[in-house]
Amino acid sequence: MSDAVGKDRPAKAVIIGAGIGGLTAAATLRRVGMDVEVYERAREPRPAGTALTVMCNAVTALRTIGIDLAPELDKRGRVFRTLHFRTSTGRPIRDMRFGELADRLGSVNYAVHRTDLQQALLGALGDDTPVHLDSTVTGFEVNGHRATVEFTDGRRVAADVLIGADGFNSAIRRGLTGPERPIEAEYVCWLATVPFTHPRFAEGFAAHYWTPGQRFGLADIGQGRAYWWGTRNMPPSAARNWRSGKEGILRAFDGWADEVRAVIGATPEEAIVTVPAQDRPFLERWGYGPVTLLGDAAHPMLTALGQGAAMAIEDAVAIAESLAGARDLPRALRDYEARRRPRTRRMVQASRSLSRIEQLGGPLPSRLRELYFRFTPRSVFDKQNMSVLECRPVEVS
Repeated sequence: MSDAVGKDRPAKAVIIGAGIGGLTAAATLRRVGMDVEVYERAREPRPAGTALTVMCNAVTALRTIGIDLAPELDKRGRVFRTLHFRTSTGRPIRDMRFGELADRLGSVNYAVHRTDLQQALLGALGDDTPVHLDSTVTGFEVNGHRATVEFTDGRRVAADVLIGADGFNSAIRRGLTGPERPIEAEYVCWLATVPFTHPRFAEGFAAHYWTPGQRFGLADIGQGRAYWWGTRNMPPSAARNWRSGKEGILRAFDGWADEVRAVIGATPEEAIVTVPAQDRPFLERWGYGPVTLLGDAAHPMLTALGQGAAMAIEDAVAIAESLAGARDLPRALRDYEARRRPRTRRMVQASRSLSRIEQLGGPLPSRLRELYFRFTPRSVFDKQNMSVLECRPVEVS
């Protein structure tokens, strides 16, 4: 850290992106005494995306730095304890008892609307950290130990630490790596949240439904709302250019369990988000000098593990731990990256592997998958899930 920073002022962190990772990083860095400014390309605050899971490893990581989101998430979201795996018609395959694993770890798993989680993080951040909207990055430059980020309106903002938390299409990552092509997983994802009641949709309900080449997820996210998502195998070009709307989705899930058909039917077409399933090559270098990446900007992953938000939150805690009291900020950022790469690499790889299993097409592979999930000893799954959910001290590669 320069003498000017150490003696005359706290270090200044500029975070690009006001999503889950960016807001969490802002809150954690404030906890360790840094000045923080957040810049977001959206023009105005508005409901963001659909919903997600905040798994217990993320809740635990935040507590290690003195941020307890549980009271807010208890009000805004829903604790889920069991994930039911079912066939497309609703016949049980297996229950995964995530609540019991969370109990062992002294924590909780939540399903929550993305906007509600952002509001909870804004509460943890406080009112004195500026969040600048309508701020689209065009690029950045590094001079010595400082970075200057440039915006479309001509603004130039200097920082001791520049963090790209701007998601899958990160401008900061693009400045580090140049143009990249995503890795396409050959299926489409539909996602939505909607007010919903149904006899089979109890409080805390969470279920995945499977058939060859297709999946459907349905979860209670509190306040009378359901989060649902569906997938279907198709060529990448078709996934990128889905044009069949809600009626096409209903046709894709014809004959599925009644609650599946009902929640799709209850959803306004304009509330359905359609995205191709994709991630990116795993980066072995997340930054240089005073610049680094976090969350989906660093390591986007397929949704199979439900760990995207949790990995961003873990990143934010780790970067604050590395920067706390550091005199050499670039070196602290390299330490953060080295600590996080092993775990995030495993999560990206595991998400790809599980996604391939879950999207298996054809009756025989699908049947073998069902038999595996039905009859594999619970201890095997518990061990696999604990390796994901246990928030251990971060690793050094």
